[in-house]
Amino acid sequence: MATDKSSSSSADLAAGLVDEAQRLAHLELDLAKQELKELAIRNGVAFGLFAVAGLLLTLAIFVGIPVLIVVWIPNHVVAAAIWIGAYVLVALILALVGRFMLKLAPPQRTIASLKETKEWVLRQISSSAR
Repeated sequence: MATDKSSSSSADLAAGLVDEAQRLAHLELDLAKQELKELAIRNGVAFGLFAVAGLLLTLAIFVGIPVLIVVWIPNHVVAAAIWIGAYVLVALILALVGRFMLKLAPPQRTIASLKETKEWVLRQISSSAR
């Protein structure tokens, strides 16, 4: 009779362990989804800034240079050069901001959580094996 109780209690313990591990795996999957969503939004903004920087640089080259050539009068040259310089400066600033916002790294919180889960499962298995 005592062995039936211990075997059923071991079975209950194992079933509980499996349920907890499944629940934990589901929560970690949700965490990974959330982290990847945040990363995708941040990288989307960074790529958008790169696109705007490219557009402004293209405008500086394809609009500024013809204007500079057409109005080759000394005062107009300085104005056109300042205009081109402003576009290039804005493009460089947007490109730098986009570069610093761009983050290409694995989801650190999920990796740490998976390591903790692995350690927890190993502890649970070793304690229920005794």
